[in-house]
Amino acid sequence: MAKFEKYEQGTPAWIEHSSIDQNASKEFYGQVFGWDFEDNPMTGDDGEDMGTYSIATIDGDRIAGLGPVMADGVPPSWGVYLAADDVDAAVGQAQEAGGQVLAGPMDIPEQGRMAWVADPTGAAVGLWQEQGFAGSQRANEPGTNIWNELVTPDFDKAAAFYTATLGTGIEQQDMPDGSGSYSMLTVGGKTVAGSMTPPMEGVPPHWNVYFNVDDVDTTVAKAKELGAQEIAPAFDVEGIGRMAVLTDPQGAAFNLMQAPSG
Repeated sequence: MAKFEKYEQGTPAWIEHSSIDQNASKEFYGQVFGWDFEDNPMTGDDGEDMGTYSIATIDGDRIAGLGPVMADGVPPSWGVYLAADDVDAAVGQAQEAGGQVLAGPMDIPEQGRMAWVADPTGAAVGLWQEQGFAGSQRANEPGTNIWNELVTPDFDKAAAFYTATLGTGIEQQDMPDGSGSYSMLTVGGKTVAGSMTPPMEGVPPHWNVYFNVDDVDTTVAKAKELGAQEIAPAFDVEGIGRMAVLTDPQGAAFNLMQAPSG
């Protein structure tokens, strides 16, 4: 079991699902990953009702957030927050580096301060400054986030943005199967996220989420029974493990990863 109480700046710290039907999302992910949920009402600065924010938990530890889509026409999706020591400073640096502010900065009382920005290639990412809540309390185990990946057609341009905004480093690693190299972002010399080009035409730049599971094939079958669609059927990556790419019943994409056997 891997528990986390702090995230260094530039490290993925929290993941969040935006949904058009939160009850349906809770039902789906609860069955696929064994999550329970804490429901919290959301109110605007003027006291208006902004819906409910649900926090997925495993044995009481917070894993991920599920909230409503925040604007008409925005498709359901998974999003990633990167830890920031000072959200306001990071937003300023993001703008100087060619990024666009999408929301915030704003306070989440007794939890933290957040903002959403888009990098210069168009991928949206959250920024999270801890003020009582660091982020996901478990990771890298079944039912939790194990890896995050920036999907962008121009890694060099995006990487320069994250370096300027959050101080991340860059690393290239040869793929075990000899198919080329894999680009990654680093924090303190440790790899914290990867990057890939869009797998097909029409896929916009975005951050994606990988969930660890004990058995990819079994989880795919269960997810499909509950209405998920396969985007990439289960496949093996030498030295990395077995993976699959799905969309949930509302169309939000997510990835599964199983550790290599042996």
